[in-house]
Amino acid sequence: MNAKLYDVKGKEKGTVKLNDAVFKIVPNKSAIYYALRAELANARQGTASTKGRAEVRGGGAKPFRQKGTGRARAGSRRSPLWTGGGVIFGPKPRSYRVELPRKMKQLSIRSCLSIKAEEDLLKVVEDFSVDSGKTRDFYTIATNLVDEQRRKRVLFIDTERVPLNRRAGRNISWIRYFDATRLNTRDLYYASQLVLTESAVKHLNDKYAE
Repeated sequence: MNAKLYDVKGKEKGTVKLNDAVFKIVPNKSAIYYALRAELANARQGTASTKGRAEVRGGGAKPFRQKGTGRARAGSRRSPLWTGGGVIFGPKPRSYRVELPRKMKQLSIRSCLSIKAEEDLLKVVEDFSVDSGKTRDFYTIATNLVDEQRRKRVLFIDTERVPLNRRAGRNISWIRYFDATRLNTRDLYYASQLVLTESAVKHLNDKYAE
């Protein structure tokens, strides 16, 4: 399939070929689901920690005598039933990491790209660089390429994250600037629109068509 190629002013410049094996497949919702679950799980730090009754301070002496007080018997102030006592089955540092097969990761990426292409939420722009590094220059280019209704979570995807482009675009709240070699399912799936450079399209055609 072919897509329109735009310049930085938002005017049509020609066409660019999108590989059908990457941008026109039947989306696999299961692959997207498992990829999202894995990415969200892998983002967890897993540093939550609590102390059990053997780790909290105090509790060496019996709080009060066994009989005659009218209270329930108690042998330690570290009991989970007491304020300041240990926690029963509390969280401990652990890894939430989920390993996903490489082919399933690639399938989820292709599925997301195909969904955006089918819904006309994908636009290809010529390779560009904001040499000034100024936000207003990047903003001008972005507004020429993105519809006002879709300025929620726009992904600009390039082959290499140009430092000046990254600096110019990071202050725009609705723009995310990504490297085509490091895509992930979560950002692609929730993006309101994708803007790919011409070189990024060539890279994706070659990498994910296998």
